Amino acid sequence: MLRTKVEVVQAMFHGFDYTGYFGTVAAKRLAALSGGANHVCIPHDGRKRFLDAMAALNKAVGIAIHLEGARDLRDEVGYFQAVEKNLRKYTTGDGGQSDEQLNAALKQLVSSAVASEGVVDIFGAAGLKKPDISILSDEFLESVKVSPHRNLQIELLKKLLADEIRSMTRKNVVQSKKFSEMLEQTLLAYQNRTLEAAQVILELIDMAKTLRDTPQRGSALGLTEDEMAFYDALVAHGGVKEVMGDTVLAAIAHDLVNAIRESVTIDWTQKEAVRADMRRKVKRLLRQHGYPPDKQADAVVTVIEQAEAVCRVWGEAA
Repeated sequence: MLRTKVEVVQAMFHGFDYTGYFGTVAAKRLAALSGGANHVCIPHDGRKRFLDAMAALNKAVGIAIHLEGARDLRDEVGYFQAVEKNLRKYTTGDGGQSDEQLNAALKQLVSSAVASEGVVDIFGAAGLKKPDISILSDEFLESVKVSPHRNLQIELLKKLLADEIRSMTRKNVVQSKKFSEMLEQTLLAYQNRTLEAAQVILELIDMAKTLRDTPQRGSALGLTEDEMAFYDALVAHGGVKEVMGDTVLAAIAHDLVNAIRESVTIDWTQKEAVRADMRRKVKRLLRQHGYPPDKQADAVVTVIEQAEAVCRVWGEAA
């Protein structure tokens, strides 16, 4: 069974020479790791198929790798496991990372020292340079653009964007949905071969830059990040921005934040009476500012959803 599982994984590396991993030259070992990870991350869920195959292989390894007849498989299995460790560490999000943890993990991803055992920095070997300022700096994104390992680049950018979008959900409901849909559409186009790998990488990099700069959008309107999130909730309903203008919408967003902050000490997300009172406040504010009546019902739903998100954050900080 062990030999059968090894053969399944071997087939996934068909056409790629990873023998350099078994030598003593660090550069060749890293090239074998980065190239191998890139090779298995082919379109149409190549990474998932590889990780699934490794799960089956690791079960067989636990049963039979110690046997004398498996001695000739140990080095090759070790290589497969090294590739697996890197992919699990760097391209599979756990969904619970803070911004600091995400940045620390990704900085390690592009700058960690070469190790002879355990998880080796395959992304560094793939040509991704250490950023000077932050993980979303232009320099880092440019280094991704020129790296030759395109499949690996896509997996890295996909994880980077997915984790950033997940973090944004706690602050800006509308923008997180927008970016989530953009990411899904881009990756779907890649899977359907509508876009080539190089095109996908450019689109993901542009998306990363836009995502990075999103929190600063409110400065032109004199809005804080929280107020900008409610501004987005207000303009998310067809043509409202053109009808009302930025100045009025910014004023509503400012008033909404003040009104909702008054309820931050109450767990109104769990109490329907408090939720109903908040809906009344939101409706009154919209009417006072002349928000289009035919858009008010949908706007109230979005604003309340945004309020629930930020109140959790405000409550944690209180």
